[in-house]
Amino acid sequence: MHSAKKNKRITSWHLIGAQLATFRKAARMTQAALADRCCVGEDTIASIEQGRRALQVDFAAQLDELLDTRDVLQVAVSKVPTKERFPAFVQDFVDYEQDVLTLLSYENQVVPGQLQTREYARAVFVSLYPPLEEEQIEERVMARLDRQKVFERRPRPAANFLIEESVLRRPIGGRRVLREQLRHLRHCAELPFLSLQIMPTDRETHAALDGPMVLLETPDHDQLDYIEGQRISFLIDDLDEVSVLQQKYAMLRSQALSPEQSMRLLDDLLGES
Repeated sequence: MHSAKKNKRITSWHLIGAQLATFRKAARMTQAALADRCCVGEDTIASIEQGRRALQVDFAAQLDELLDTRDVLQVAVSKVPTKERFPAFVQDFVDYEQDVLTLLSYENQVVPGQLQTREYARAVFVSLYPPLEEEQIEERVMARLDRQKVFERRPRPAANFLIEESVLRRPIGGRRVLREQLRHLRHCAELPFLSLQIMPTDRETHAALDGPMVLLETPDHDQLDYIEGQRISFLIDDLDEVSVLQQKYAMLRSQALSPEQSMRLLDDLLGES
């Protein structure tokens, strides 16, 4: 299995981390001393300086005051591009996603991010463990909504979304949030460039019991597959591997309800909620 873009990515967080390290050393402070002044663990300072951890605005303000850096860190954090506010392991995928010709998605746990409402997305991030800070939650919600602009561009990508029926019955965020999410999906199902199919729970055979996936076709007609699990992800460009996953996705489409049947099931679910 091969991953696209294998070279280490230098992000804004690496640059901000290098700035923090420079300011800290100029103040003749060790990582341990700065951590003690900020009432955080030494590993927190180390992670930020190495670019492995995003610096939050409120913490940047605290550091600017302690190091007398005239709001430099706060300004740097505010200038971080939206796409870099995603966890590092999804940034390559987000880069490709913005320009795709075709997007095929299968999801078995939550509504795909490209189709989530604001409140549903927020409920998903609130559910994460270890829990996120409120500011992190809001940043991720805004970044997720920003990703949805891919469907506003011209020409629009051709998209197919396969969603497990169980996802549409799980009241993430509560019944009201779920109902609004179902209404949004029903609207999306009628868009001419988007096809939505539901995999019924009572289906006896299933081609993707091993988990979700997203298949992409780039403007150069490269075929990629993105697979995400517990805190890890793979962006696959090996043609043999992608071909197998394309076959798997084709079988899934044949096993799922048709788009018309899926819309009727959404209507039934809205009637029950």
